[in-house]
Amino acid sequence: MQVYAYAGPVTTAPPALARRIATEFVGSASLTAIVVGSGIAATGLTDDVGVQLLIPAIATAFGLFVLITVLGPLSGAHFNPLVSAADYALGYRGLRDIGPYVFAQVAGCISGSMLANVMFELPPVSWSITDRATPGHLLAEVVATAGLIFIIFALARTGRAHFAAAVVATYIGAAYFFTSSTSFANPAITVGRMFSDTFAGIAPASALPYIGAQLVGAVLGFAAVRLLTPSRTALAAR
Repeated sequence: MQVYAYAGPVTTAPPALARRIATEFVGSASLTAIVVGSGIAATGLTDDVGVQLLIPAIATAFGLFVLITVLGPLSGAHFNPLVSAADYALGYRGLRDIGPYVFAQVAGCISGSMLANVMFELPPVSWSITDRATPGHLLAEVVATAGLIFIIFALARTGRAHFAAAVVATYIGAAYFFTSSTSFANPAITVGRMFSDTFAGIAPASALPYIGAQLVGAVLGFAAVRLLTPSRTALAAR
């Protein structure tokens, strides 16, 4: 998630590309470890399905807030190929970042899922068998992803990017419950969650439809940003 301004030291040059890529890898791995690990912990703590969902929702929201706050100034804290693509399309980041960012995000999410498995004494890779590709779930992924893209870049284009950590974390925490899919909203984490046959997992056969729905949602969210928010030029003039 892009953070364009922060209350920290002013630097004269952006971090090196290698540093930004490493940051995206670490952030993506950490986020996936939080999602998968909290899901594993939840199923070990209670048999109540509602509480099992509440635990990762809270953990993910808290974790996202920390990760965006800490890593935002270093890489933009995207952790999501669709955020990186929209970031480029709106002119915030150069083309040379996109490929390396996406690679780092996918590799990070896979690594984070494997790390969570090992922390809970499970095999590093256990392919999920949880089938999630229902019409309702796919529609939910369209809605969740469209909302995510819109809120991130609506904040950026209206000069309120400093609220991104709190707003994005709150949105994702809420989306665990108001979407039937529990809001993956991220192709990289969808791939990562295939590697864990646990509460947060998704079967490989369901992953491709999910990613397709997320792409549709990203296009809709991007269109809403362009339609409803002022451009940076218009904002500066105002």
